[in-house]
Amino acid sequence: MEKNYFDIDLPMHLNELRTRLLYALLAIVVGVVSAIIFADFLLELLARPIGGFDRLVSIQVTENFTAYFKVTLLGGFILAFPFLLLQLYLFISPGLKQHERRWILISVPLASALFIAGAAFAYLVMLPAAIPFLTQIPGPTVLPKWNDYIKFVTSLIFWMGLSFEMPLVMFLLAKIGLVTPKGLLKAWRYAIVIIAIIAAAATPTPDPINMALLMLPLLFLYFLGILLAVFARKKTDEYHLNH
Repeated sequence: MEKNYFDIDLPMHLNELRTRLLYALLAIVVGVVSAIIFADFLLELLARPIGGFDRLVSIQVTENFTAYFKVTLLGGFILAFPFLLLQLYLFISPGLKQHERRWILISVPLASALFIAGAAFAYLVMLPAAIPFLTQIPGPTVLPKWNDYIKFVTSLIFWMGLSFEMPLVMFLLAKIGLVTPKGLLKAWRYAIVIIAIIAAAATPTPDPINMALLMLPLLFLYFLGILLAVFARKKTDEYHLNH
């Protein structure tokens, strides 16, 4: 007989939550320490899209340290991401049916790959397109502050990495019956508003160009998620017919 969350003792459930959060925190710490080893390489890598350190200025005394911390924190999070997903799976698995556990467990490595793909897309596609456009507008020579530039780059990489999870999340939610493709399609107007809010929060500058750079891929991923949800519901219906 399958369990659900209402069958689980609340104090035991809260203790399990604390355990998973502790493991997740330890994973991030280990990831950050590992990222510190490669910090010089990571900083140089992130400076390449704008032309290297010579195209940047550092004004405040704490600016280099703040940028260093942001980069190593992002690197640590990316390294720890598969383990964080595993902890999430272990926490929710008691309330899932057997076939639901199988699908979510399969999705853990896929979600990690999607996050890395989103981060790579931001670095290899979005940054090379955005930075020349933003820095070559007529006017004085642009020499961005190091901390501001790192904030822009890391925010874009982080949010694009998470955004690439959207189709997979929509697929899984449809798979376990929490959403339907029809409902997702009807909610497209609300999705645009939410995506616009996310884009506004993720971009450090308020101009519409940066927002559009983030919104367009998010909209594509949302409609891709609807297509995957159609496939998920079809397979789920076939499963129920056979069982």
